[in-house]
Amino acid sequence: MEDYIYVSSDDDEWDNQQYNNDDDDDDDDDDGEFLDGFTEIEQERNGISEKGPSCKVIRKETLLAAQKEDLQRVMDLLSLKEHHARSLLIHYRWEVDKVFAVLVERGTEKLYAEVGVTLEGKDEHTSTLPTSEVTCQICFEDVPVEKTTVMDCNHIFCNECWTTHFIVKINEGQSKQVTCMAQKCNVICDEGNIRDLVTAKDPALAEKFDRFLLESYIDDNKRVKWCPSVPHCGNAIRIEDDEYCCEVECACGVQFCFNCLSEAHSPCSCLMWKLWMKKCKNDGKTVTWISENAKHCPKCHNAVEKNGGCNLVRCRCGQPFCWLCGGATGLEHTWSSIRGHTCGSYKEAEEEKTTTVRNDLLRYTHYYERYMVHRDSLEAEANMKQKLNFEVLKLEAGELQSKDFSWVENGCNRLLQLRRILSCSYPVSFYVFGQALFKDEMTPKEREIKKNLFENLQQQLEINVERLSMFLEEPFADYPEDKLLETRMKIITLSVLTDNLCKELYDCIDNDLLLPLQQATHTIAHYRSEGVAKASELPN
Repeated sequence: MEDYIYVSSDDDEWDNQQYNNDDDDDDDDDDGEFLDGFTEIEQERNGISEKGPSCKVIRKETLLAAQKEDLQRVMDLLSLKEHHARSLLIHYRWEVDKVFAVLVERGTEKLYAEVGVTLEGKDEHTSTLPTSEVTCQICFEDVPVEKTTVMDCNHIFCNECWTTHFIVKINEGQSKQVTCMAQKCNVICDEGNIRDLVTAKDPALAEKFDRFLLESYIDDNKRVKWCPSVPHCGNAIRIEDDEYCCEVECACGVQFCFNCLSEAHSPCSCLMWKLWMKKCKNDGKTVTWISENAKHCPKCHNAVEKNGGCNLVRCRCGQPFCWLCGGATGLEHTWSSIRGHTCGSYKEAEEEKTTTVRNDLLRYTHYYERYMVHRDSLEAEANMKQKLNFEVLKLEAGELQSKDFSWVENGCNRLLQLRRILSCSYPVSFYVFGQALFKDEMTPKEREIKKNLFENLQQQLEINVERLSMFLEEPFADYPEDKLLETRMKIITLSVLTDNLCKELYDCIDNDLLLPLQQATHTIAHYRSEGVAKASELPN
């Protein structure tokens, strides 16, 4: 395996890198060539990742247009009315291609029958009845013909019964596909008739009915989901292809997993993330308190809190131990030492000497603490953006030959992306190499080999992310031009380097860890060099 660890940040080490040159003029030329190469690398990666999901923002103003677009496609192909096309699309969750596929496979008759759409014209006698009154088969009242309504299925009832039926269905939340009142009739009622009759009785409820029909494009559509922002921004996101396990960014700035609507969590699968969030909610505060205030007794393994200044503590089981190292001791001690005991380097407890509960807690604590370290760093570095913007303004005001400082923003965006990825990589390690989900999926030898491979990549990425963070925090706006160019080179190099490492980490998780598993429930969003896919505006 190639070693991507960036060795040193010392100036002497950087001077020995291959892109540096003793001749100052050649430095400038090489610098430009290097930057061009970096651009080509980024463009190449962008080209690959652009094959991933593309997405659109659907706002309140564009929701109707988005719905009309799909309705029109079905109406044009099948020569249907709008309410018939809507019934088909709601049934097939607004998958236009699925409607067309069923049409080809089963034919129009079975397609319409399954959904409850009938194209049979109304019988002539329903429009030219010989009598002026009709007996409604629901209330058994004789009512004038003009106070009745006939649906596509040719069932005719009085307007009062129809209206009551529609109001009940709308209030029950079944307004998207209201069927005929006749027994064993599954034909979908004309939404125009529903709207007219309900409006006469309850205009507010009619508006609610129209809103349900409009929002069905989001609520019943596999490719469209509401943005989970709090407070809600009012936007929805539509995926333009069939890649539902992906991460997107709404126009409001919220990044989330399209599959489970949680925050962006790749390279962690949705199921792992759900279990991790639940575990953190239940155990996170306990782990934090224990790690800060307590130690485990070496005999009974219960957590012990120290309530005095002496570092020789005694558990309620009677076992004395050293607070500094956790080792069992005797009771004799002075202010400076404990008899027969010295604190050496930390030694990992042997598995056979610890209980399962303690091992599980220690293991979870290990991953939780590292997960939180990167989360905290992400929050701190997000606030660094304002400082970097100020640095760029100072650079632009200076008399420098180069006026392109996009490498600052690109480096910061890469850093934030990598912090999130690193934090989410620890739940992956916790579950894949633990016993909760994949106990019998790997032999102990396979588990050890894959764990070493994964942790090696993870460690390399961590080392270089910390270096990237260090260089971005430097006051480079005050540097002379030659040192500024050197800092720029370091940031660009680390950006490319960490991008390669991140791609390898995702490939390792996807192909080496998850692909061989028997459980097919674990898929992760593909890595994108440019970050989470940003949704573009949908035209009106």
